[in-house]
Amino acid sequence: MLSILLFLLFALIACDTPTITIGGATSPTPNDIPGSVQLNRWYTVAPGAQVRYEDWKTSDGDNDTVTIARFDPRNIALSVAYRPDTPLYASQWMQQEHALAVINGGYFDTNDNATALVISNGQVSGSTYTGFGGMLWADAQGNIGLQSLSQQPYSPAAAITQAVQSSPTLVLNGKRTHFNADASQNRRSVVAMDTQGRLLFIASPGEVFSLDELAGLLASSDLSIKIAVNLDGGGSTGLYVNGGNASGQRVAIDSLVKLPLVVIVKEK
Repeated sequence: MLSILLFLLFALIACDTPTITIGGATSPTPNDIPGSVQLNRWYTVAPGAQVRYEDWKTSDGDNDTVTIARFDPRNIALSVAYRPDTPLYASQWMQQEHALAVINGGYFDTNDNATALVISNGQVSGSTYTGFGGMLWADAQGNIGLQSLSQQPYSPAAAITQAVQSSPTLVLNGKRTHFNADASQNRRSVVAMDTQGRLLFIASPGEVFSLDELAGLLASSDLSIKIAVNLDGGGSTGLYVNGGNASGQRVAIDSLVKLPLVVIVKEK
């Protein structure tokens, strides 16, 4: 009996990160980060790629630990995977693609078809948003951009090979935007670019922030965000980052539903 108790005690001590099983994979619980890391500090996981954790609060005092992954576009290749016939959990996409990072994409309907324009390896699907929302894109030369579709509409003549659209645009030119959205608090996913042109994936796995609250927090953060676009949230929120040999830096926030559409980042 003593040996069993000692074994259990050792097992508990060895587990520095409490976890739960979501969608068939292991994910950090909301408001929890690996025990070996500190808030508000950038951790390098690959050349030009960092991970950071911040504790964000609403005006009512609700809080969630938000995970931010930041990428230098010069060090990465960005692609969009779209498979409405064979959707996968975020963890499964990560395993299949052997990626540096994966985040869920935009909205999709009950048949797993995207509700906006998607371009995956040059293949165009769906119809563009007009006058609202934003678009993350990459071209054949490896350039990466994030644009407001109200200020810069999509043009079929653009030489874009990868793209995903979503809505609403939460931050534009460094300032929060104003939009119509309900006040529901939910899991959130965001794609953004900062004033230095770096790409940001942001995930809040707790059901804490409304879209209005999230827009304000993004604009007032220390991330120097120039533009931020909301991605599909709720059960779709999923963010994975391969921490490599950096202890505790593997981000594993799995989606609760299978995703037909994800954004993939790989090292060049």
